[in-house]
Amino acid sequence: MSEMHPQQSSAPDAGKQAETETGRPPHLLEMINIHKSFPGVKALDGARLNIRPHSVHALMGENGAGKSTLLKCLFGIYHEDQGDILFQEKKVSFKTSREALEHGISMVHQELNLVPQTTVMDNLYLGRYPLRKHGLVDYARMYRDTKAIFDELDIHIDPRAKVAKLGISQMQMIEIAKAFSYRAKIVIMDEPTSSLSEKEVNHLFEIIGKLKTSGCGIIYISHKMDEIFRICDEVTVMRDGRWIDTKPVAETTIDELIAKMVGRELGERFPPKNNTPGKTILTVKGLSAKNQPSIQNVSFDLGEGEVLGIAGLVGARRTDILEILFGLRERAAGEIHLNGKKIANKDSVAAIRNGFALVTEERRATGIFGGLGVNFNALIANMGRYRTALGLLDMRQMKQDTDWVIQAMKVKTPTPGTFVNSLSGGNQQKVILGRWLLTQADILMLDEPTRGIDVGAKYEIYQLILELAGRGKSIIMVSSEMPELLGVTDRILVMSNGRVAGVVTTRETSQEEIMQLSGKHL
Repeated sequence: MSEMHPQQSSAPDAGKQAETETGRPPHLLEMINIHKSFPGVKALDGARLNIRPHSVHALMGENGAGKSTLLKCLFGIYHEDQGDILFQEKKVSFKTSREALEHGISMVHQELNLVPQTTVMDNLYLGRYPLRKHGLVDYARMYRDTKAIFDELDIHIDPRAKVAKLGISQMQMIEIAKAFSYRAKIVIMDEPTSSLSEKEVNHLFEIIGKLKTSGCGIIYISHKMDEIFRICDEVTVMRDGRWIDTKPVAETTIDELIAKMVGRELGERFPPKNNTPGKTILTVKGLSAKNQPSIQNVSFDLGEGEVLGIAGLVGARRTDILEILFGLRERAAGEIHLNGKKIANKDSVAAIRNGFALVTEERRATGIFGGLGVNFNALIANMGRYRTALGLLDMRQMKQDTDWVIQAMKVKTPTPGTFVNSLSGGNQQKVILGRWLLTQADILMLDEPTRGIDVGAKYEIYQLILELAGRGKSIIMVSSEMPELLGVTDRILVMSNGRVAGVVTTRETSQEEIMQLSGKHL
C-alpha cells in the first residue's frame, strides 16, 4: 500500500462507485471471519462487519461483546489471528493506527486522547505538523487549517486555546474535528455523545450528515437506543465475540435489538420499584460553593430509602452538589444536617466517616485504579478497617470482603486479582459500588452511574440501586438520560445554571416538565 498525505482522500468519491444488484453501493469495508484471542480469553470468534459508503452503521452489543476488539483490529492497534479485512475491495492489515489514518480510517475514541497542556491546534496536528523550510513548524498555516476545519464544522473554539481549560464537551468536539481533518472514508465513533448536551448532540448529528453526504461510512457505537434509530441506516449486533445479525434499522425494533444483544428477552427496561422512602435523614439548606461559577443557594432533603435524581442541562452544575457534599469543593454558605445533626464534610475523609460515598462520572479517570486488581479496587476505601492490633493487615478478612463484592455485585471477572481495566464498563462500575458498600455508607451519591454501559449491564445497575434503596440506603443520582431518571427515581431535583429550578415527584411528572424547568434560569 502506498503512503499518502493524511489530508488527502484515500479513494475516489464513493458515490460514483458502481451499485450492486440491490441498488445499493458495494461495501466500502468488509471484515470477514475475524478471530482474536488473548491469554485465556477468546475475544473474537468469527466476527464480521460490512460498511457501505454514504451510510451510518450502528455496531451494538453488551460491554465485552467484542466491539472494541474488532475495531482495534481494523485500526491497527491489535492484529487479528485469522480472517480478512477488505478496504475499498483491497485486502489490508494495518500495522499501526497511523497507517490506518493515512489510508483513510479514523477513530473517535470514547476515552479522550488529548494532550491537555498543549493548544487545540497542536492536538489536531500532533505527529503531522505542517513544516516550513529548515524543518520549522508552520504555526500560521496550522492555525489557518484548524480554523477552516472548525468553520466547516461550525465549531466555535479558539485554535490557540489550551485544551486543559476547555470543558469535556469541547474536548469531544476537538476529537471529532481531528478525525474529520484526515478526510477519512471510514470514521469510527465510540460513544461520541456521552459528554454532550442536547444542542451539541444535534450539532454532532449535522456533522455526521456532512460526512455521510461526502461518501463516508460511519461506524457508530452507542448504548443510546434513540440515537441508533434516529441517525443509523444499518445495525450489526455482536455477542460474546460473535456476529449475531445485521439488518436495516428500519426493519427492527428496540426490543428485538435488546434481545439479540443479551441473548434473552429483557422485558421492561427498568426493574419494578420496591423501595418505600421513609423519614428525612439528610437536609441541605442554602448550599453555595466558594468558587464561581457553581451552585448557589441549593436546598433539598433526602429520605431514608429514597432515590433522588438530579436533572439539568450541561452547565447546570449538578456534579458540583455531589462534590460539595463529599468535601471535594469548598462550601461558601449553607448547612448540611444528617439525622438532625449538623455536619461539615470539610474533606472526603470526613465525608466517608459520616457515611457518604461518591461514584464519580469519569470512571476511568477518577473511579478505578486501572492497572491494579479487582481486589485492590474493591478494598481501597476500607483499608483502615483491616489493620490488626499489631499494625498488620487482616488478609483473611480482605479476601472475604473481596469475595463478597464479586458475589453480591455479580462482578464477572476471571480472578479477584484480574486488572480492573480489563473488565467491561458495567463490571468496573459494580466493583466501585461494592467498594462503597463495604464502608457501610448510608448516603450513596452516583454521578452518571450508567455512562458508557450497555443495556443489559444498565438493568443490573438499576436493580442494585433499587435493592439498596429497598434496604434503607439513600441515593442521590445525577443522570443526563431522562428515561433513566423517570424509570428509577422517586423524586427529581431539577437544576438550571447552578440553581434549583424545581423538585418534582417522578410518578407525577413528565419529560416535558423537566425540560421546561431545566431552562428556567438560562
